[in-house]
Amino acid sequence: MMKYWLHLYMHDYFIKNNMHETAASLRQEAGVPNNSVQIDHPQGILKEWWSTCSGIILKEFSEAETSAQMSKQMMQTEEHQNTDDMLQQQQTDLLNQMSNHMMQTEEHQNTDDMLQQQQVIFDQSLGFFTKDSKFHVSGKCHTDLHHKSFFFGEGNCLNCSTEEVLCCDFSSDGKLLAIAGREAKVVMFWNIEDHNKFVTDESHSLPISDVRFKPNSTIVATSSYDKTVQIWDSAEAGKSPLKLQGHGDHVLSLDFHPRRTNLLCSSDRNNEIRFWDINQGSWTHIFKGATKQVRFEPRNGKLLATSSGNVVKVFDVQTYKLYAIFKGHDKEVQSICWDPDGTRFISISEDSARLWSVSEQKSLHELSSTGNNFQCCTFHPWNWKIWIIGGYRSFEVWNPYERNKTLTIDAHKELVSSLATSIDPEMVASTSYDKSVKLWASP
Repeated sequence: MMKYWLHLYMHDYFIKNNMHETAASLRQEAGVPNNSVQIDHPQGILKEWWSTCSGIILKEFSEAETSAQMSKQMMQTEEHQNTDDMLQQQQTDLLNQMSNHMMQTEEHQNTDDMLQQQQVIFDQSLGFFTKDSKFHVSGKCHTDLHHKSFFFGEGNCLNCSTEEVLCCDFSSDGKLLAIAGREAKVVMFWNIEDHNKFVTDESHSLPISDVRFKPNSTIVATSSYDKTVQIWDSAEAGKSPLKLQGHGDHVLSLDFHPRRTNLLCSSDRNNEIRFWDINQGSWTHIFKGATKQVRFEPRNGKLLATSSGNVVKVFDVQTYKLYAIFKGHDKEVQSICWDPDGTRFISISEDSARLWSVSEQKSLHELSSTGNNFQCCTFHPWNWKIWIIGGYRSFEVWNPYERNKTLTIDAHKELVSSLATSIDPEMVASTSYDKSVKLWASP
């Protein structure tokens, strides 16, 4: 409409200004009728045209604005609807999330229960229980795990002495336990099957420091503060023992070779190691390197581990040469125990226990005694990755491969002086300064 009026006023302007050819062209091209429009506005054609057409323009603008507003309103309404839909969807999603969370919480609870059950199953692998057992992980004590979590318990107790019991060892078949200590300087044998006991004649003049069975035999060797080593036969307990003499100081430890069963090793307080041929009744080699304890590697006996001060020395049995020195303890090493595979061993001092790799010649794991005064050690009868450490009145059952997990077991009334393991039947024996011997086995 505005374009029509503009063409009309332009045609009138061309006529009045004698531009007839231009006016004719405009009529032909724009379809302007052949009539005139009176333009009398003093400010000229544009003002006249605006005065005439402004109403139309404003009307169309108003209609366009109204249309735009309506379109905007429709868009806003649609947006609001979308927002409402989105909020409703969010509410629905939130409800779904809450529902899923509740389901997940229930699943997690079920999972936690399952993991706790699995934890209990693993805890059972530590293999001991008593009514006062306390379970430790990374130094924290957990009293909520009761004795049902563990397989082993105190089986039998033998109050066998009026003096401190110092040492014990199982026969290879697990049927006999040899026990010795300060009283009467004799060896007591405890029959595990019928619980009968019998003793040897008194032969040592001072307390017995160590006792070891010859592999697959009834023969037993004892070391003593009287500077002698004596060989006994448990099948003939009344028979006088074979005496091996030569040490110049208290003999503190001894051990039989696992393969060459006529070979016996002993050590004294003067740091002297002697190899003996018990068939000949004489020593075969002497060298320095051990005081507190000597233990052959149990698989083939190629190595000998010894404690000397705060270090462990390992010797080559064939050459008698030093194989390696294992350092790490601050205090004197009290006890050594190999694992049955002969690849690792544990060493005990009053303040710590250390697990060593022989091939890597390094410490793998360490456990602080936290005041328990560690004294002795042995391996677990069915899980050889777990160690049993004797301390003041209690055991620490230690799994170094599972976050240094330990189980504390109240065991004796005084210091636990020695530990021994029988693989078949599966049991552990403990002796103590409280003058007793205890067997720990499956209930």
